This record gives sequence, C-alpha cells and structure tokens, in this order.
Amino acid sequence: MSVAPTGIQAEERRLRRDLGFWGLTGIGFSNIVGSGWLFAAMYAAQTAGPAALLSWVGAGLLCGLVALVMIELGASRPEGGGTVRWPLFASGRLVGTLIGWSVLLSVGATAAEISAIMQYAAHYLPGIYNGHTLTLSGLALAAALSTLLTAGNWFAVRLFARLNNLVSIFKIAVPIVTVLALVASGWHSGRLTDHGGFAPYGYVACLTALAGGGIVYSVNGFQAPLDFSGETRNPRRTIPAAVLTSIGLAVLMYLALQVAFLFTVPEHLLGNGWQGVSFDSPFGQLALVLNLHWLSSLLYADAVISPGGSAYVGVALNARHTYALAKNGTIPRYFMKVNERFGVPRRALVINLVVIMVFLLPFGGWQDIVSVMGDMYLLIYAASAVAVSVFRAEPGGRTAGWVRGLWWIAPLSFVVASEFVYWSGWQDLRLALPLVLGGLLIFLAMRRSGAGEGADAGPGHRPLAEELRAGAWLVTYLTTLTVLSGLGTFEGSGLLPAPYDSLAVAVLATAVFFWAVRSGVRQRAASRPEAE
Repeated sequence: MSVAPTGIQAEERRLRRDLGFWGLTGIGFSNIVGSGWLFAAMYAAQTAGPAALLSWVGAGLLCGLVALVMIELGASRPEGGGTVRWPLFASGRLVGTLIGWSVLLSVGATAAEISAIMQYAAHYLPGIYNGHTLTLSGLALAAALSTLLTAGNWFAVRLFARLNNLVSIFKIAVPIVTVLALVASGWHSGRLTDHGGFAPYGYVACLTALAGGGIVYSVNGFQAPLDFSGETRNPRRTIPAAVLTSIGLAVLMYLALQVAFLFTVPEHLLGNGWQGVSFDSPFGQLALVLNLHWLSSLLYADAVISPGGSAYVGVALNARHTYALAKNGTIPRYFMKVNERFGVPRRALVINLVVIMVFLLPFGGWQDIVSVMGDMYLLIYAASAVAVSVFRAEPGGRTAGWVRGLWWIAPLSFVVASEFVYWSGWQDLRLALPLVLGGLLIFLAMRRSGAGEGADAGPGHRPLAEELRAGAWLVTYLTTLTVLSGLGTFEGSGLLPAPYDSLAVAVLATAVFFWAVRSGVRQRAASRPEAE
C-alpha cells in the first residue's frame, strides 16, 4: 500500500509538536557528542599535533556559520526532514534528488557510532574487533544493537526526547570527569612547544585534521533539531537557541578533551612524535597507562552509552530524512506512512535499519566511515546555503528574518563547506562524490515512473532539458571538485600546489554559488505553485 500524493499533508499533520527548547538542545548535543569525543582527540593529534586545537576552533566557527543559514530555514520553513525538502523546493528535482540521495547515504554515520561502540566493547569481548575492522561476530552484535536502537524509536517522540535528555546528562558528566582526572594525574608542561613544536606537521595539517582526523564529523550533528522542526512547539523561537546552545557546549567540551589528551600522554609514547601515539581505545587506554583504573572502567561503560546516545538520535533523525525523501518521491511514498497512534514514521525506521547494516559491512572501522560521511553532510550544508538565498531573492521571499547579513553569510558558508569537502582528501572524495553522482540514475528513474508528482510533493516534472539546466550547477560542482581533489595537495597528485589548490576551490565555489542561486530563482518562477 502506498500513500497517495493527496495524503501527504495528512501524514504531516500526524507528527506531534511536542518538542521544546530542552528537548531540542538535548537532541542537538547528543547528536554532536557521540563517538567523536572518544577518538577524535587522538586522530587530530596524530594529524596536526598541538595545532589540532586550531582545527577544533575552526570547526566550531564553520558549524556556527552554517548553522545560521540552517536556523533561518528551520525557523521560517519548519518541516519534518527539512534539510531534504529545502534543496528540492529551491533548486528543483535534479538537485533535490542528488542531495536526497546523499542524505540517504549519510545514514551510514549511525553505522560509525555503532562501530565505535564495538571497538570499545572489544575491551571485554576481544573477538568482535581485529584492530582494523569488525569480525563476523562483531558484525552480528552490531546488527543486534542496530535493531535495538530502532525499537527504541518505535514510540512517541516525547518519550524519545525524555530518554535522550537523561543520556545527555551522563554524556556531559563523563567527559568533565575525564578531563579533570587526566589533568590531575598526568600533566606535562611544554607540550605546545616540545616534540616538533606547536605545528609539527605544518599548519596545512590543521585543515587535513578537520575531515581526516574526524573533527568535522565530531562537531557535526547540530542540524538534528532542524529536522525535528515539524515536531516543535514555536520553532521560530526554540530552534535558533537550541542549535546554537548545543554547538557551544559541544565545542567547549571537545577543546577541553583535546587539551587533556595533549598534556597527559606519557613522554615515553612520544618518541616518534604525535604520529606515533596510537591507541585502539584512546582515553580508556590512556587512563590505564596513568593507573586510573576506575576512570578506565567508567570510560568503557560510557563508550557504549555516549555513541549509543548519538546512534539513538541518529536513528530518529534518519527516519525523518527518509520520511522527507518519500514526500519528495525520491523513494516510494510507502515509506512516509506515519503511525496514527504515536506519530512516528515507522516504515522509514525499517528501511534505515537495512541501510545501517549495509554500511557496517564494507567499512567496519570508525575513521574509515566518518571521513566519507563528513563529505555527505557538508554537501547538505552547501545546498542549504543556496536554498536560503533562493528563497530570499524571490519577491516577498519567505524567510524568518532571524539572521541578519545572510547576503554574505550564505555564500561564505557555501565556500567554507566546499573547502572542508576538498580538505578531506582525494582518498575520501574519490569514493564520496561519485557515490552522490550515482543519484542521477535515481533522478532518471523517477522521471520515467512519474514519482514525485503532486502539488504538495514539491515542484512537478518539467521538460528534461529544463530540469537538467536547473540542476547542472550541482553536477558541474561535484565533478570539478573531484578533479581538483585529484590534482591538489590533499592526498592528490600535487600537480596543483598549495595554496593555489584551495584558492581554486574557493573561486569555483563562489562562481557555482551565484550560478546556483540564479538557476533556483528561475526554476521557481517557471514551476507551478507549490504547497509548501
């Protein structure tokens, strides 16, 4: 049984507006603070040394910049799975399909959280992780946990928010205790200048650490409250405060953890510099080295609860994304059905469970998954920057006016998001960007089947040439960015030397942004009226 286009608004009304400030802040914070705090401090130190502190500050500024764009969209156009819907309405079906496809692929980020849980659980169950990937028994246990998290999202969103708030309190307390205990037990002064200095691998390594070190992935997640905007009381007032509060708390916590790691690693482990510091379970094993056995036990317990909390939110968030994809017609509308009693899109939960299990199979290691997933998220942010500019450029454009200066914030956030994608390196982009371009096949299949028709589903199908022209900017952008990555200095051939490679990306992004906005305004003017 499928849901007819005329029933889309009826399904939307079944979502319950039960979330307030604390519920949304807890969702944002819990989604940000997952496995990142357990691993990223070590990976960032390996990549950039003490200069990783600059990477965390930069990541916080990026997220704040992009958050302003998305806050404007969430406050003025509240809708379940808004990050999937906004690009569709602003830029047409081709862009909407490609971004929607990348969102569906980003469900793999939940697989990263589950992988992190397995790596720490290997302390008690050595057979589930071989040091690089999950074993067969580890995959089976990960699948069981995925099913449990899906079951935990099966009921009303209010119950989900209350359980998540309890988990968030624990997730704040344990990192604070960790920082205080490590600093009190093993502080080594001079770490900012010893062992190669503050930036032993050069300041360019700060950029590499953003994606390859897991920093972008770790700070990412602030968009979660926006995808619950359709289930929020007074979204214009609640969403901005919740998003900015969750970002601020998370960045402060990550900075404190990075400082604690840098200044408490024992000297004998730094014989080969920061690149030689390696733990399977960084803070847990560091606590053991410092004879803090009680802290190690607490960390191994939190290694399940902290990423488990993020995975719990991730499962709920992914369901809203998939629900929105079904509204768009990118996937069958069968999956947008909302349970009448609890107001939860249960069919979307089921399809996401399948996707999570698929992503656990080829990767299995935390850092392998997060590098690719970080690129998927950043593409969503770039498309949102275009969307808010398109909406504002229309006569009587519908935006909340909450954020001032969007005329320069939006293009700058698009450029910065593009740089972050580029800095993640050729090894990740050669996988991530072609995967997104695979969404072209879905777009053509949708046209052939007539999926997505209906006024409340978004812009209707227009002649193929017009739709290709409206979305050509995204295909060109992804293709050119991949080529520049292969030519550049971030794991590429180096034929385009630094800093000219990053400068070329900035020029490309600036040109593409204004092209995208013009295309979006034209396609909206040509489309028939939409029930938004």
